[in-house]
Amino acid sequence: MPEQSNDYRVVVFGAAGVGKSSLVLRFVKGTFRETYIPTIEDTYRQVISCDKSICTLQITDTTGSHQFPAMQRLSISKGHAFILVYSVTSRQSMEDLQPIFEQICQIKEDVRKIPIMLVGNKSDEVQRELDASEGQALASKWKCSFMETSAKMNYNVQELFQELLNLEKRRNVSLQVDGKKSKQLKQKDKLQGKCSVM
Repeated sequence: MPEQSNDYRVVVFGAAGVGKSSLVLRFVKGTFRETYIPTIEDTYRQVISCDKSICTLQITDTTGSHQFPAMQRLSISKGHAFILVYSVTSRQSMEDLQPIFEQICQIKEDVRKIPIMLVGNKSDEVQRELDASEGQALASKWKCSFMETSAKMNYNVQELFQELLNLEKRRNVSLQVDGKKSKQLKQKDKLQGKCSVM
């Protein structure tokens, strides 16, 4: 696998219904779909900055079922970075990530050099089965980063992908093309320190 290819491949894994597609669609298109439609595999592309030039962030949204082990192995072997998603409303969805993480370790060998984000999605839900501290504990055990998100509320979605790119040590990758901040980040900077009464 060439280190300096013109794309940066991120693979999103997790059980069915945890919100993988919702996170990816919220990030790429800024949309949220209320209805659940099972995914076999979808790939989305976004232009990013890579070693001071432009490359493509290729996000592979995988199936939530384990029907396609060959596809899963191929996604892992081609992936540069991984997002492992569980739902804070389902302890089982977190447990389902263990065999995927073990397979990433087996195929990639030294996972400390590979950006991996453990993500607790649906943080807006009231009926939680998992606390943020439990996600943090698992991330510490796996020596990866952790973040809670809500695709529905657009909470930590942009930050998730930026943090994942920040973890990359072999290349300098960023969501900001040509050093320009994304519109969302610019607006956030403008809003900091200002309050408005409504």
